[in-house]
Amino acid sequence: MKKINLLSLITFLFINNLVSQIISVKKPPIDIYKLPAFYGCGFSTVSDINNNSYKTVQIGKQCWMQSNLKVSKYRNGAAIPTGLIDGAWANTTSGAYAIIDNVNANDAIYGKLYNWWAVKDGRGICPTGWHVPSDAEWTTLTTYLGGEGVAGGKMKSTGIAYWNSPNEGATNVSGFSVLPGGCRLWDGSFLYIRNAAFFWSATELASNAAYSRTLDANLGGVFNGHSSSSIGGLRSVGGSVRCLRD
Repeated sequence: MKKINLLSLITFLFINNLVSQIISVKKPPIDIYKLPAFYGCGFSTVSDINNNSYKTVQIGKQCWMQSNLKVSKYRNGAAIPTGLIDGAWANTTSGAYAIIDNVNANDAIYGKLYNWWAVKDGRGICPTGWHVPSDAEWTTLTTYLGGEGVAGGKMKSTGIAYWNSPNEGATNVSGFSVLPGGCRLWDGSFLYIRNAAFFWSATELASNAAYSRTLDANLGGVFNGHSSSSIGGLRSVGGSVRCLRD
């Protein structure tokens, strides 16, 4: 019987004990709430405070909602006024929204029409992490799509199920999927449903006006409503909102 070397035995026992201790140590659990957030624009969705869910679309370096805003509350839960009759709509200087032609079915298709005071209210109408795009951010979009002269067709949904004929140039290659919700004028009347889409920007132009964008069934471009005398520039007009990710 061979003699066991005392030094070898001590070394073996020491190493064995050390390995056992290492194996028995539990790794701390991963705190998933501290992991970096992942958002995949184009296949992730976003919800507003009313739990309306919106698909998203990546165009260039921008991440947009793929449909018009439908929210009836500000981000803090306060209700956005609605139901204003023509005179009240014309005279208000507070945020308000309307449903196109006061027909609830239109809300599901085209979203709501907001005056500019709702767009600029500090309580926010877009979900957290999203905002109403500035005039410059709209220009970034149309420039990426080849310029205002052709961008409209690339942004409009195709066919004439919702657009009036001819829906000029519509290919929707961008995936922006514009539908023509029209607008509510300063006098309270509703115009241009099926014929035009009007979108607010967050950029003020003058004391009574702000920048906007309009797409038309008869044109393949995008009209930059930067004139205070244009229908699309006056703050009391009700228009659609598309939110842009921060």
